[in-house]
Amino acid sequence: MIAAAVLLSTFAMVPLLKTNFFDAGEQEVLTVKQELEPGTSLQAADEAARKVEQVLTDDKGVKDYQVTVGSSGFMAAFGGGTGSNQASYQVTLKDAADYEDAQNRIDEALGKLDGIGDTTIAAGDGFGSQDLSVVVKASDGDVLKKAAEAVRTEVATIKDVTDVQSDLAQSVPRISVTANDKAAAAGFDSTTLGGIVAGAVRGTPAGTATLDDTERDIVIKSARPAATMAELKALPLGPVKLGDIAAVELVPGPVSMTRIDGQRAATITAKPVGDNTGAVSTTLASKIDALDLPEGATATIGGVSEDQNEAFMQLGLAMLAAIAIVFMLLVATFRSLIQPLILLVSVPFAATGALALLLITGTPLGVPAMIGMLMLIGIVVTNAIVLIDLINQYRDRGLGIVEAVIEGGRHRFRPILMTALATIFALLPMALGVTGEGGFISQPLGVVVIGGLISSTLLTLLLVPTLYAMVELRKERRAKKKAAKRAAKAGVPAQPEPEEARETEPSGV
Repeated sequence: MIAAAVLLSTFAMVPLLKTNFFDAGEQEVLTVKQELEPGTSLQAADEAARKVEQVLTDDKGVKDYQVTVGSSGFMAAFGGGTGSNQASYQVTLKDAADYEDAQNRIDEALGKLDGIGDTTIAAGDGFGSQDLSVVVKASDGDVLKKAAEAVRTEVATIKDVTDVQSDLAQSVPRISVTANDKAAAAGFDSTTLGGIVAGAVRGTPAGTATLDDTERDIVIKSARPAATMAELKALPLGPVKLGDIAAVELVPGPVSMTRIDGQRAATITAKPVGDNTGAVSTTLASKIDALDLPEGATATIGGVSEDQNEAFMQLGLAMLAAIAIVFMLLVATFRSLIQPLILLVSVPFAATGALALLLITGTPLGVPAMIGMLMLIGIVVTNAIVLIDLINQYRDRGLGIVEAVIEGGRHRFRPILMTALATIFALLPMALGVTGEGGFISQPLGVVVIGGLISSTLLTLLLVPTLYAMVELRKERRAKKKAAKRAAKAGVPAQPEPEEARETEPSGV
């Protein structure tokens, strides 16, 4: 009954656990993103960036920072890049423990500034991307835009996420050239003008050439290519200028165009706050399921949620495979189907201590913790094997079941306990997080293995011998009953049991 209660408590602890993919670890890096109005010049963006830099310089918790303003200036208008209206900052902190305070101080200081556009602050990625993402697909561009905005608005209502962005909402200024009535009279149309403008800014491809065994593109460029809108409008096209026969202007355009399975797609991303990514993913899934999207649009959850689910599923299958392999090896070793099952009883009870210690320490159940669970399968069975093997040896020497169990437990108690304690103390530095930058992996693993060893060691010394005695005594009684029946049928009087064989089932072995 006690064992059943412990097992039920193990299942009861599962909903209480925090879950994530990989712990972000101690954050020493902040990412600050700044976005100004589309079309902002590089010089104006640089001036706005200097205001943000001053805040970072004055903050006592900032060790150093790196800033990137724009990407390729006027050339960004011809595709790719982030444009000159954006800036990004990689901020290194003096102390990782000051992370939340530093983030709040910087956010508050930036909120007091004017003319710096929109700014967002988020943690730098720990191990891989920790972003949640929702992929929205639709065949029609307008439907996709409405659906993506609806999803972005809904995701922004989740209290445990920050930095909600849609790649469809992101834009860079692009040059738009629209021919007017004078263009036709001059012999130009919109397609021709577009090619001329592209050649004036980027150059005209003129084939390839092999130089130093490397094939290179040949591009013919003007000695003074247009670098501003005014210069582009003044571009001579025979007797007329470009600005006379076409409307030349900067318009916002998408950063990229994505298609998935033939449909247009947009991705909405958000950074989860805290270490319970699983709970945030569950909230996100419920909100997306309840969202009424425009007809023809679909939304699926990806990002860290998908990575976490896939990793947990694969590790769960690995655990089942490990248990099956261990069982087959034990069957071959003990030449029995029952005794290996008794040995494997210690495996689920190892999870009891592992999950309990995760709850006590507030450590999330992530991939490192799941790897620790996988390790426990082999570790906890080892102690049970050496105990049952010694009990079987005593029985082969002629001892009764109860006596063999008592002697086996007495002789194996010290070695099993010392082995478990040695392993636990060796893993303490990992569990305490004093192993350096890799602590976000080693700490959950150490906590799981230590907790599992504590519970499995106690159960190996108490539950496994008890189950062994119960099963073997029952088998012995059944064997004696069958022998008595066979003797009765044969007319042979049953032999009285020797005193040593008259053993009762133990109540507390």
